[in-house]
Amino acid sequence: MEHYHITGLSLVAIEKGKISRTDQFGVLEASTDKNIDEHSIFNACSISKFLTSMLVMKLVEQGIVDLDEDVNKKLVSWKVPNNQFTKHKKVTLRNLLSHQSGIVDPEGSFMPIESFKETPSMVEILQGKTPYCPNSTEVTYEPESEFHYSDAGFCLIQLLIEDITQKPFSHLMDTFIFKPLSMTNSTFSTSLSTLNMDTFACGHDRNGALIPGKYSIYPSLAACGIWTTPSDLTKLLLDVMNAFKGQSKIGLTTKLVRELFRSQGCKEWTGLGVFLDGTDEKLEFSSLGWGVGFQCMLVAYPYLEQGLVMMTNTDTGMHQMKGIMGEIYHSLY
Repeated sequence: MEHYHITGLSLVAIEKGKISRTDQFGVLEASTDKNIDEHSIFNACSISKFLTSMLVMKLVEQGIVDLDEDVNKKLVSWKVPNNQFTKHKKVTLRNLLSHQSGIVDPEGSFMPIESFKETPSMVEILQGKTPYCPNSTEVTYEPESEFHYSDAGFCLIQLLIEDITQKPFSHLMDTFIFKPLSMTNSTFSTSLSTLNMDTFACGHDRNGALIPGKYSIYPSLAACGIWTTPSDLTKLLLDVMNAFKGQSKIGLTTKLVRELFRSQGCKEWTGLGVFLDGTDEKLEFSSLGWGVGFQCMLVAYPYLEQGLVMMTNTDTGMHQMKGIMGEIYHSLY
């Protein structure tokens, strides 16, 4: 940790479908004695996309959404502009979850917001009316023809879910995911100022210095809004593993959980909201979180019932696999 200037690190490992190791090191905030513990909450950034995919599959199971339907059929507050690229193929939830919708994020977009006071709506973001995403969202490649990692695509997923259900994304996540799994240290919120921040880790840069404002707040909850702990994410991983045996607490069927980890579209390594490696029993899926002041990593082998969740309150400036998380990963697998 000293070598990589890591301020705080928390991890949980799974073996044979059970927690085999839990470790915490360092502090919530540099130059303090606030030690990281099992209840310390980190910004998991884009690991949000994995949770969003789990919520979508639950809504699919209930018949509320359809993975392969044109999203414009159910969108109300804003619609994907039709153009030459959507003439033959329409944008679907499956496209969006696998980053193959043809939507490309503008350069420099989707950074944290500066203030708690005014959180832009999904419609404003998609219309390009905010500094958060300065250009309007549109399809610039035919859906399924190319892979482009897209936060805007997950803004669209959030809007679709909220338009259909007429309920806030955070409420749906609480109802369908957090409460059934007792994920009591997890929140999708842009109003951290209303929460007790005593257990929240502060973000740090590659030199170990505190980031301005201490916390990174992203208005797109579905893309990067989750604050959570490795222990809570482990509950979700274990439920995924149990779903293969028909024992999911959130009620996800074996058929739908397998769909999450099936190669999608034009890239064999892309699942729904996750990335894939290996095949058959050795299938590995992963989700990475990397934002201002934080880096996290979730990896699991659902058939082998093995997994690892690591969270740090430091942005090292290098890919997770090239830093301390990569070293921990390689020490286990």
